[in-house]
Amino acid sequence: MPRVVVAGGGWAGCAAALAARQAGAEVTLLERTDMLLGTGLVGGIMRNNGRFTAAEEMIALGGGRLFQLTDSVTRHRNIHFAGHRHAWLYDVARIEPLVRQALQEAGVEVRTLSWVTAVQVAGNSLQAVHTEGGRTYHGEAFIDATGTAGPPANCRRYGNGCAMCIYRCPTFGGRLGLAALAGVKEYAALRRGGGRGALSGSCKLHKGSLAPWLVSELEEKGMAVLPVPSDLPGKGELLQRKACQQYALPEYAANVILLDTGHAKLMAPFFPLEALRRVAGLENARFEDPYAGGIGNSVRFLAMVPRDDTLKVRGLANVFCAGEKAGPFVGHTEAIVTGTLAGHNAVRLLAGRELLVLPSTLAVGDIIVYTSRQVDKGDGLYQRFTFSGSVYFKRMQNLELYTTDREVIRKRVADLAGIFSVPLLGRKKAPGAE
Repeated sequence: MPRVVVAGGGWAGCAAALAARQAGAEVTLLERTDMLLGTGLVGGIMRNNGRFTAAEEMIALGGGRLFQLTDSVTRHRNIHFAGHRHAWLYDVARIEPLVRQALQEAGVEVRTLSWVTAVQVAGNSLQAVHTEGGRTYHGEAFIDATGTAGPPANCRRYGNGCAMCIYRCPTFGGRLGLAALAGVKEYAALRRGGGRGALSGSCKLHKGSLAPWLVSELEEKGMAVLPVPSDLPGKGELLQRKACQQYALPEYAANVILLDTGHAKLMAPFFPLEALRRVAGLENARFEDPYAGGIGNSVRFLAMVPRDDTLKVRGLANVFCAGEKAGPFVGHTEAIVTGTLAGHNAVRLLAGRELLVLPSTLAVGDIIVYTSRQVDKGDGLYQRFTFSGSVYFKRMQNLELYTTDREVIRKRVADLAGIFSVPLLGRKKAPGAE
């Protein structure tokens, strides 16, 4: 069978690997660290606002396995907090082994500690990738899901320095883009007023360092809102630097908002520790991720690649992209959506079939097309696109794409139902496939 090689084991890469396997290819997934999921190890928010719609569309399309896994380890359902409704919070400590097991059971070859540092190209086609450890992986199609954050030099240049985050660049090596290694020029998102990229949008506090009453409230309700002392300046300015602009609301400047994802998820990119400890219940707080969360956070959206609406990289014949690599997308759901389409289309390419463009009658199709158009015009370089808020959720509502009615979503998917679970290369469905 033809082989698809996926570089990057975050949510996008895992989704791409699973989709390519479901479509019939042999699949190798290469991840530079010792764990999968990337920011999914410290994220945890699903199904809030338009992400509910997107998740249910993907389930109806046959690409819902990863959503089913996060649902299975959900700590809290239908949580409402500032600007967000019906959020589900998965347990960040339990999800990675489940995803790894699901991939392996589906027949994906998962290779951690495999940092791709070089490629072999013939014409405009990628032939193989080489890892730091000296191994070579050949393939007929490739997917760049290497993300857009790191290495530490970028966090120093565009942020406040390496904050020792979940990317763990100093240990496992800084990000190197697959398409960039093959000669494609990457591009960066821009900030209003100057600068590039955007800070990761949240921190995690060690739950054991919080006041017992606060831990009880978090674990019972799933969230806590703690007023910030009025004489603590500057939090509003800090929020404007977030990648997740759906959280840059006045409520987040006036309060510390915590969510229970296993850690206590602090909805701010960083927060000076001395100031944080002046908030009731946080007198002894310490950061879990990034460890220097009192000073800074990782900088993202520095290494996106040009692509078309099928998620094929422009300039390369057999390389696709997913997650943040495909544009300024924010969130796990967005990564899973783009990863699934990239993995599926990689196999369509190998099968000699027309590549799939998801229709704009679906939110999962519209966001891919709309983001590309906005980036091409230039406006999109200053924006971030997510089903859960900001400019794209407003668009979803205006187009009447946002709904929580599963029956409406199933009817909307119509003839595309189950398309991501159909084998394209004559292979029987993988174990665990929908």
